[in-house]
Amino acid sequence: MRLIDFFDKGVESGPDRICFDDGGRRYTYAEVASASHRIAGVLRHVGLKKGARIATYSPNSAEAFIAVLGVQRAGCVWLPVNVRNLVAENVEFLRENDCELLFFHSRYRAEAETMVQALPALRAVICVDRGAPGYSVLEDWAAEFPADPHDVPMNGHDVAIIKSTGGTTGRPKSVMITHLNMETMIASFLASIPLPEPPVHLLAVPMTHGAGNIAFALMTRGATTIVLDRADPDRILAAIEAHRVTVLFLPPTVIYTLLGRPDIKNRDFSSLRNLIYSAAPMSADKLDEALTVFGPVMTQAYGQTEAPLLCTFMSPADHLVPDPAERRRRLLSCGKPTPFVDLAIMSDDGLLLGRDEVGEIVVRGNLVMKGYANNPTETEAASRFGWHHTGDVGRRDAEGWVYIVDRKKDMIISGGFNIYPSEIEQVLWSHPAVQDCAVIGVPDSKWGEAVKAVIELKPGASGEADEFIGFCKMQLGSMKAPKSVEIWRELPRSSLGKVVKRDIRDRFWAGQDRQV
Repeated sequence: MRLIDFFDKGVESGPDRICFDDGGRRYTYAEVASASHRIAGVLRHVGLKKGARIATYSPNSAEAFIAVLGVQRAGCVWLPVNVRNLVAENVEFLRENDCELLFFHSRYRAEAETMVQALPALRAVICVDRGAPGYSVLEDWAAEFPADPHDVPMNGHDVAIIKSTGGTTGRPKSVMITHLNMETMIASFLASIPLPEPPVHLLAVPMTHGAGNIAFALMTRGATTIVLDRADPDRILAAIEAHRVTVLFLPPTVIYTLLGRPDIKNRDFSSLRNLIYSAAPMSADKLDEALTVFGPVMTQAYGQTEAPLLCTFMSPADHLVPDPAERRRRLLSCGKPTPFVDLAIMSDDGLLLGRDEVGEIVVRGNLVMKGYANNPTETEAASRFGWHHTGDVGRRDAEGWVYIVDRKKDMIISGGFNIYPSEIEQVLWSHPAVQDCAVIGVPDSKWGEAVKAVIELKPGASGEADEFIGFCKMQLGSMKAPKSVEIWRELPRSSLGKVVKRDIRDRFWAGQDRQV
């Protein structure tokens, strides 16, 4: 099936149901479907053929999402642009992927104009809203074209979306996601999460990432998506209560921020059925707190850009383990493999490892990307031995639960010993003063690398380096405990809230002959 076919199932189930509620405007499924046909018509009119690459440069907005549906209706390829990237990085992404048309939001007019100057091959530049005088407005641009049904035949292996990996650990790569990949992701989502009624979905983090994937899956069931242009904690809490939200996706860092709100225990979360967390490992202690605050609704999905969203899954019921020791172990897991994914643990030389042996998490199946665009070397490296290599180090226990030990690139080798930062981060996250943290290896003349922790404190909290080092030594011993600690006002983060360790490492490795 084509990606647009899943949206059309939502139209069939309730054309008069609200599809998007963007605060100032509400759109029914019938209205969005009509707009998508008009957009597809005008795209063909300006000469864009099947497979043409079209970008959106916008915060979350109903208009931007409608533009994406029009792109899919026309059989074109969506290039989601991360508005928090440097403009030069976005220009490189669009140039590498032969972008032919840009939809932008007026909030980013200046950045879009800089990008346009650097991309002379663009056929058109269209504003999705009405805040940029001098530019064509999406709604008006497509209005003269009839909403006649358009059917562009697509093969499951045709590319639907090309996404940047984001580059939190290295140079970004362009991931080619096919219609079959998205079909598999949606099938896994619907098989894993029961949706007995039309969901109310809160889109609060970027639609260019996992939250957008979830929106596509939920549209199949006629969901109403409440659109927030940014992940503001107070607006998220207010929207959950006002709209009786049943499903939302948030990365761990945003959940930590919500848990730190002074009135969090007085808010009404009775409508929630699934608070999906993903994109980064979550503190077991904060996850336990979230279960108390939000109720038995925490839902974990583990995936990556190359294998979207659902390689493993842990349901709300899976979180509820009576025995305290077993409960903590469970909360450190990322779930069990989903039905449409084959998952294994592999050694560096390609051997599949047994239960509780540590190695790289590898997956295969129709969820896995077509490859990296224009990058056969990296594509081959990621798919050696017939499996997709996630870059995550993990293990699988006797019952099949998967545990992520760390990112392979994040592993610290100190004095010949392998040290996994995520183990240390779990301890630091449990400290009452710590809002978030990152553990990295820094140059050391004796040990090669020394363990350093960079900590962001909770608002109003205080703490000293020696206190945090001692706290880790008590639970991990001297070898794994940080040798130094720095307290930063704020850690660098990606648009999805992931801590960008690359930026932290760069501050300490600048001028070194090597980076390990």
